[in-house]
This record gives sequence, C-alpha cells and structure tokens, in this order.
Amino acid sequence: MPARKIIIDTDPGQDDAVAILLALASPDEVDVLGITAVAGNVPLDLTVRNARVICELAGRQDVKVFAGCDAPLERPLVTAEHVHGRTGLDGPSLPDPAMPLQDRHAVDFIIDTLRDEPAGTVTLCPLGPLTNVATALRRAPDIAERIGGIVLMGGAYFEVGNITPTAEFNIYVDPHAAAEVFACGAPITVLPLDATHKALVTKARNDAFRALGTKVGVAVAEMTDFFERFDKEKYGSDGAPLHDPCVIAWLLRPDLFSGRHVNVEIETASELTLGMTVADWWGVTDRAPNATFIGDLDADGFFALLTERLARL
Repeated sequence: MPARKIIIDTDPGQDDAVAILLALASPDEVDVLGITAVAGNVPLDLTVRNARVICELAGRQDVKVFAGCDAPLERPLVTAEHVHGRTGLDGPSLPDPAMPLQDRHAVDFIIDTLRDEPAGTVTLCPLGPLTNVATALRRAPDIAERIGGIVLMGGAYFEVGNITPTAEFNIYVDPHAAAEVFACGAPITVLPLDATHKALVTKARNDAFRALGTKVGVAVAEMTDFFERFDKEKYGSDGAPLHDPCVIAWLLRPDLFSGRHVNVEIETASELTLGMTVADWWGVTDRAPNATFIGDLDADGFFALLTERLARL
C-alpha cells in the first residue's frame, strides 16, 4: 500500500509536536505533504516557529511549513499558555529554526493541494482550531468532495470540556469553523477527549521516551515533564494525556481505537455551552451521522507504537 498523503494542520503545543514527530517517523504509512500552522495554543508567530523547530528536531528540514490564519473566523483568539508555556513548547531547550517558512498562505496550500492531487487521496489532519480548514472550504467549496478524509483532535462527549465546563479547547477557540467543517460532507473521524484522556503519559512511559537516549526521546520526555503539571493538578492524574498524537496513531493503527459513526453538531449560539460537541452517541435523534467519534483506545498499544516510532528519529 502506498503511504497515505496527509496535511497536518496544527498549533504546536507539546502534544502537537509529538504528533508531528510520530508522522515524520512513519514515512511508509504517511506522506506529510506539508504542515499548515494556525493560531491556537499560542499565537501564529509562535506556532509557525514551533512547527519548524520540530521538523528540524526530526532532521526533516525538507518538510514545507505554511503560515495560516492568525485569528478565528468570528471571535477573538483564546490561547493556552497556561498549559503549554509562553512559547508553546516550554520544557526542552531547542534552537530557533533555520529552515524557511513557505511564502504561500496555508489556506492556499490546502486548496491547491486538494485540487492538484487525485480526488480522495489527501487526508487533512487538524490538531488545533479548525480555522484554516473552514477558511479553505469557504474560499473553495469544490474541495469538500475531493478530501479523502478529515481526522481531527477535538471535542468531547462523556468527558465534556477542558477549557469550559462543556467545551474542548480546539473546538471552543473557533466553534464557527468547527461547525462548518462538520457540515462539509467529507468523511470525518474525531479523536475527542473521551479517547485522548486515556493516552496518559505515566512516569514509566515517559522514562521509556527518555531512555531512548536520542535528542528526540529526551526532548519528548522534557515536553511531557513540563506540561503534565497542569493535568496532574487539574485532574489528579498520574500524568498528562497526549491528545494530538492520537490522530496520527489512528492513521497508523486504527485497530487500537474504537468508536461509533454518529451525528456531531457544534454549538455556536449559546454563551453557556459555546463550542460544545453535541454527539448523538445513543442515536436518540434523527440527524444523519456525519462523523466517526472515537470513544476508546488501547493505551499500552498506543505507547508501544509511539515509543517504537520515536526511536527511529
């Protein structure tokens, strides 16, 4: 089987960084056509920096990185330095990137790539707010039917919310973009908090990253050392969940995950529940299913895959 062509749309973020590393360590299965940065965890000037920092950490200066939207469609930007630190990649000491940022806007790259590649062969992998993807769909509605799939990290059902009582961060930052993406008709797979909260970096799992003894292994361990403090305090857990790598892991090993094909709608009108992913998990409405909503993962299998792939870099 040829490698699946993907575009990673991201707002790095330590867990975004690990997702990028996992993808770049798996060239037989996924072909990263480009990385498009969006404002989210930190502002755009930092997400474009961080994406290139991670490419260089992986020894992949050839990967094209594009700057995208610097604000949500209809709302002021909400960021998450309280989780990821001032730079978004606090923890390891990594040099500023030397590789260039591409001149083309990320949205133009998404549109052009979907038009240039055979229909159904490119998968979009959003790891942050969905602003870039929604903007591309607004500017070029014809691309919707050319998308091979959208595999995204965002939302929650049983786990409800992590930035408000009812909303997960990525969806909350730009709920209007999320609503448009979920309505676009492309095949969608969602990795929500219900699954990603089970991808928990325990001390033993983080020790395994550090024991790789490589720049990548040590950097990933140091990233997790930094951002786990927030989740330990918030949830009383033994470590931090690696949300975004679940997207790439699903592409590599879908057998590690289970979920349901259901209807998912995004709340955009209520101040109380803005950004809520209303997943019809129990099939109690007549709304047509529009997304595969992942509810569980094999955590040991996930970390075995992640550690094995990081060792390749």
